[in-house]
Amino acid sequence: PDVWNALLQILEEGRLTDAKGRKVNFKNAVIIMTSNVGSETILDAGKGRAAIGFDSGEEGANESLRELVRVALQERFKPEFLNRLDETIIFNPLSEAGLAKIVEIQLAAVVERLAKKHLRLSVSYAAKVELAKKGFDPVFGARPLKRAIQHEILDPLALMLVRGEVGEDDAVQVDAKDGVLSFSKIKEKEVATV
Repeated sequence: PDVWNALLQILEEGRLTDAKGRKVNFKNAVIIMTSNVGSETILDAGKGRAAIGFDSGEEGANESLRELVRVALQERFKPEFLNRLDETIIFNPLSEAGLAKIVEIQLAAVVERLAKKHLRLSVSYAAKVELAKKGFDPVFGARPLKRAIQHEILDPLALMLVRGEVGEDDAVQVDAKDGVLSFSKIKEKEVATV
């Protein structure tokens, strides 16, 4: 309740007063909040659609979805909180293409990080597909992807380094078969990162 009261004060008055009477100005702040409230409704309504982002182009469908989410928000939050929000933006569920792009971005960051440590990484298409499967949750989207990359690629790679199976200036190929990632040291000529 204290957190809600503090948030309501920030949203209503544009400032926050602490227990000692000190004031913090929030008048020039933009506050962005995210929620999973209504995500199951969105998933149910979005089955069969391959859209990502703000708008799928279907006006009528978006309006009815917006109404369903509004009802879900009203069931979860008090009116005094909802009335202080300027706008609610609804994101459509991730498409396979969108998820593939996120996998590419996350892996590119990993490859770059490893390159600074003089270790090259190449990830096959099959391994990327497997990471997408393990790193996606219908309700939470791609949030689990970083954990999947940590668990499925970085942790095994760290073990390989500790065991001396790979070292500085080596290249590693990651592949997948039957849902399991495999790692192999590859020759310099075969390296094609990410």
